[in-house]
Amino acid sequence: MINEFKDFIAKGNVMDMAVGIIIGAAFTAIVTSLVGDLINPIIGLVSGGIDFTNKYAVLSGDIPAGASLEAAREAGGSIFAYGAFIMAIINFLIIAFVVFMLVKMVNRAKDAAAKAEEEAAEEAPAGPTQEELLADILAALKK
Repeated sequence: MINEFKDFIAKGNVMDMAVGIIIGAAFTAIVTSLVGDLINPIIGLVSGGIDFTNKYAVLSGDIPAGASLEAAREAGGSIFAYGAFIMAIINFLIIAFVVFMLVKMVNRAKDAAAKAEEEAAEEAPAGPTQEELLADILAALKK
């Protein structure tokens, strides 16, 4: 069982996946900061300072009027936090767009590299075909 585990871990796909997860976690921190620290304030500025995060409806319980979402949750009332949900959707759309742009740039870089390899392969002189080599070997054997 230990040997099977070693074989499993030694496979390239597992290591690639582990690296991807680590980079993804680091990228998540960057994108979260981008959304929270740069984009959301701009959205708030454009929308007149509206912050959906503290928008909620009290379903039951005694919550003071104008209390923040955190205070309403701490008061123990049953609340419908639609603002936090709206902000989560906005954050998701922004993050999805940023990831889309990143994947698009990576694909362009890969396409450019593949095109450069194809051009290099086209410039290389073509060698003899398999049939030509076999004909040369046959001629050499007949001599």
